[in-house]
Amino acid sequence: MPQIVMLVGSLRKESINRKLGHALRQRMADRFDFVVPDLDLPLYNEDLWADPPAGVTALKQAVEAADGIIVVTPEYNRMTTPIIVNAIDWANRPYGKNSFAGKPAATIGASPGAQGTAVAQNLLRNLMMIPGMHVMGNPEVYLTVKDDFFDAEGGFANERTVAFVDKWIAAFESWVGRFS
Repeated sequence: MPQIVMLVGSLRKESINRKLGHALRQRMADRFDFVVPDLDLPLYNEDLWADPPAGVTALKQAVEAADGIIVVTPEYNRMTTPIIVNAIDWANRPYGKNSFAGKPAATIGASPGAQGTAVAQNLLRNLMMIPGMHVMGNPEVYLTVKDDFFDAEGGFANERTVAFVDKWIAAFESWVGRFS
C-alpha cells in the first residue's frame, strides 16, 4: 500500500485541521498507509545541521520513504502556518539533500470562516513547487467547519461533505499513481 506523509499545520491538540487530518486518514485507510510526523521542530537554523534535531531527521526520513505528501493547513493571516513553512525549510535542506524533490503532493484545509483556507492553500501550492513537489492543482477543497462537521468517531458527519471529499481523495490517489 502506498505510504503518505501528512503534514498538519497546527500543533494544537483540538485543532480543526488536526481533526480534518484524522477524518481523511479514516476515509483513506483502505488506500494508503499514513505517517504524520511531529512538526514541533525548532525554527530552521542552518547551524543545527552539525547535529540535526531528531525531529528533523525523522521528518526527512518519512518524506523520503513516502509515495506522496498531503499538507493539511489552517489559514493564519491569509497564509499557511509557520509550522508548515518551517517543515518545508527543514526537509528540503541541506543543499543537495532535498527530501521533497519529485514527490506528488496535495493541499487541503479547514477553517470556521466562509473562505475556508483558499488563500493559504493558493500560496502554499506555490511554495511547495519550489523544492520540486508535483502539486495537484485540482480539485481544490476549502472546508468551512461548523459545530456538527465531524461525527462522534471523528469522521465527516455530512454525506455531502463525504461525497465532496471523496472526489478529492480519488483525484489524489490517481495523482500519486502517476508518479509511482
